[in-house]
Amino acid sequence: MSDTANVSKTKAWVMAARPQTLPAGASPVVVGTGLAVHDGVFAALPALAALVGALLLQIGTNFANDYYDAVRGADTEDREGFTRVTAGGIIDPRRVKQAMYATFGLAVLLGTYLVYVGGPVIVVVGLSSVAAGIAYTGGPAPYGYRGLGDLFVFVFFGLVAVTGTYYVQAAAAVSGLPAVDALLALVPLDAVVAALPAAGLSTAILVVNNIRDIETDRAAGKRTLAVILGYGPSRVEFLLLVGMAYVVPLVFALADGYTTYALLPLLTLPLAVRVTRTVLTERDGSALNPALERTGQLLFAHSVLFAVGLAIDYGHPLLPA
Repeated sequence: MSDTANVSKTKAWVMAARPQTLPAGASPVVVGTGLAVHDGVFAALPALAALVGALLLQIGTNFANDYYDAVRGADTEDREGFTRVTAGGIIDPRRVKQAMYATFGLAVLLGTYLVYVGGPVIVVVGLSSVAAGIAYTGGPAPYGYRGLGDLFVFVFFGLVAVTGTYYVQAAAAVSGLPAVDALLALVPLDAVVAALPAAGLSTAILVVNNIRDIETDRAAGKRTLAVILGYGPSRVEFLLLVGMAYVVPLVFALADGYTTYALLPLLTLPLAVRVTRTVLTERDGSALNPALERTGQLLFAHSVLFAVGLAIDYGHPLLPA
């Protein structure tokens, strides 16, 4: 843990929010919006609400992890990750917990607009996302301590976030509230496939974090998937997740209705190679902490370029004129 004696209150709350993780919240929204532009169903207000909601969910989850990891004893002096404000005694635990609930509350409040646009299915998506954010390290049986964190990040920060962003924009193109069974009609298979790179790279961020913390997590009884698998298989997982992010753009570039601009994410390959080399060869925080941030940068750059590539040459509206 770093010296925290002179940390200001403002800086402490910024540390707790972990801005370096925010690309994981924003990137799926960017991809979903790019596909919405391609299909002629882009809607600015639902897209903006989805973005702000996703960032609030990310920050709320960060507060939850900071608080619950500390009270469960998972954050010790031996941990090599970024400073945690609860375990470090910088912010009172009760205030971190209150901030968690307040942030999730704002996300739910904002979600009422998206429910108006997208109907009852958004209630299910929103509440399950909040529950997933808390239950990662909180509650009686935190799934992050049982090797399920990777799966939940893949689902909620990839598949759900991208398709949900697309859905609320497509739903805004029809009058009245769509029925629950409209979900399949308003979310094409393309949206699910387009979600895979963001899902993979978001999960890759967690993999880097968990590889770095294998020894301290094992000692604290926190059984992440990396603790269960060990260094070698976890690195293979990282390779597969990153590799998938570069296969999917090729699929779109070859598909009808899209152009070779879908290959724009390949411009990020040099960064992906550098990060991968570090993850495959290093174990300590001095190397993996920068790799963690660069994986977040990779996710965001890849997502922006993919969204632009999908949006170019649009003109295939989902709904009839």
